[in-house]
Amino acid sequence: MFTRKQKHFFLKFFSLFSVVRGYNILIIVIAQYLTSIYIFAPELPVREVLFDINLLMLVLASSSAIASGYIINSFYDSEKDLINRPRKTMLDKLVSQRTKLSAYFILNFLSVFFASYVSFRAVLFFSVYIFMLWFYSHKLKKYPFIGNMTAAILAVVPFFAVFVHYGNFDVVIFVHATFLFLLISMRELVKDLENIKGDLTHGYKTIPVVYGEKTSKKMLTFISVLTLVPVFLLITRFNEEIGYMDYYFYASIAGLAVFLTVLWYSKNKIHYIILHNILKFAIVLGVFSIVLIHLESLTNKLF
Repeated sequence: MFTRKQKHFFLKFFSLFSVVRGYNILIIVIAQYLTSIYIFAPELPVREVLFDINLLMLVLASSSAIASGYIINSFYDSEKDLINRPRKTMLDKLVSQRTKLSAYFILNFLSVFFASYVSFRAVLFFSVYIFMLWFYSHKLKKYPFIGNMTAAILAVVPFFAVFVHYGNFDVVIFVHATFLFLLISMRELVKDLENIKGDLTHGYKTIPVVYGEKTSKKMLTFISVLTLVPVFLLITRFNEEIGYMDYYFYASIAGLAVFLTVLWYSKNKIHYIILHNILKFAIVLGVFSIVLIHLESLTNKLF
């Protein structure tokens, strides 16, 4: 049996875990390592990548910065989230704003500390990244287009740090990045549709608030069609480079068709939550599908 003090501690722990979106950070860490093994440095043995101390420091710096970004975003959106996500907000409020801010500064310090092990350029890189995460939460996310674009770019930046570390400038990497960027852009716009009530109440000038739901759906349709461009290139021009991951991209075409069908029938928040989960599932599935790139040589790479 847990004492009342222990229960309170666990509740606060899960509250902080919810604020920093620990599950999202775990997926990002896995994605950084899988992209390093199969995309950025496919010629290196898995063991060498896994025990690369500089890569570990970059991943830790990224995770700390992203966690701090979630905290500051929660801090600024606390009132809006009471309308959009009342249950999650009540859990998040078990941790005081003062504790959240303390954790925010500690995580930022840790991010820069981890980056300092790699190089001074890494310190500058993550310092700018931390600032942009704050600036996005404080100002940019309240405006249409620029807020969505910034959110999508900031989501891809941690992979850019690893990309620079390995110095692999193959075109296929940029095509992969474009596909991911477009999927995240769609997710951000769906989130705006999902949160339109709270955004409208608190003066956030998001695309759905300023231009309406119908225009937002047209934009999502356009981005969905645009997403087919990198998919087509990866399946045709870069078929050898992506190996068996082409099955994921074929499935993505079917997934986009389902997404668009649900989109144009969507009328309330629950529909947009379903759309959000479809995109989230597509991104997570894409992360684990990376292992299909060199599936036939996986045993050799491990040894």
